[in-house]
Amino acid sequence: MAMSTTSSSLSSLSSLSLHPSPRLSILPFTAAATPATKPRKPISLLLSSSRPTTVIFNAAAADVETSFFDNEDPEFDGVFEPPEAPEDFVPPPSFDEDSTETEDEIAAAYEELYGPAYSGVTMLGNDIYVMDSKVKKLGAFGKLKKEKVRDGFEERVVQVRRVTKVVKGGKQLHFRAIVVVGDKQGNVGVGVGKAKEVIGAVQKSAVNARRNIISVPMTKYLTFPHRSEGDYGAAKVMLRPASPGTGVIAGGSVRIVLEMAGVENALGKQLGSKNALNNARATVVAVQKMRQFRDVARERGIPMEELWK
Repeated sequence: MAMSTTSSSLSSLSSLSLHPSPRLSILPFTAAATPATKPRKPISLLLSSSRPTTVIFNAAAADVETSFFDNEDPEFDGVFEPPEAPEDFVPPPSFDEDSTETEDEIAAAYEELYGPAYSGVTMLGNDIYVMDSKVKKLGAFGKLKKEKVRDGFEERVVQVRRVTKVVKGGKQLHFRAIVVVGDKQGNVGVGVGKAKEVIGAVQKSAVNARRNIISVPMTKYLTFPHRSEGDYGAAKVMLRPASPGTGVIAGGSVRIVLEMAGVENALGKQLGSKNALNNARATVVAVQKMRQFRDVARERGIPMEELWK
């Protein structure tokens, strides 16, 4: 029976002739490796009998020896044996054994990864309004609306005037704005800007004022340490300290500068031109001349009590 099966297999395979094309071969093709010059290579086939049967093909391009195994069971379930752990291996702690994190620690970790949350509360001291600047808000006529800078400074418009520039083709109309910014804690700045629209002029002057921030020396009663005078152009301003409860007795742009600086008790007087911009800058010049008593005592190398002797 085995011999008949083998003979029938040989007769069926003898009619097969393998002539692989060089374009379809997986091996590099050479001109010398042709069916006429390449010797025949025996190929082993394992049929139903226990001994393999060798069949000779016309293997021209590749010398392949193929064996078919029919006694393998594809449904065989093998047993997996994991490797043994080394001697110095220490297993990691379990997830449930770690200490439970608090809600604040989870919120801080989340904020460190993804930034400040939208809840308006920060655990790491970040700016909670950082996402507001990325939201595009449209104002009137579909124009992009600019948000105010939230840096702790307040803005107050002193004056807005319409100015005209005469050019060759006619007149150019612009608006000039004077803005004073301050945090009411001793920092104040005066700025001026010009644009074709009032809003643009105010924004430019606010930016210019933030670039010229100065520090105002004050006592614990929120007044000046001593009297001072300042002038800018034709404007001249006189500043005097006042007792608690007096308030700010000044007018024009001098009063606005002192209020934005946080001064609550002071006397001011304009002694020259009534120009708002020059008086505001003259007030800044007068403030810059003031010095604290402790700074003067430190420079002289004497205690503060010696200053009044």
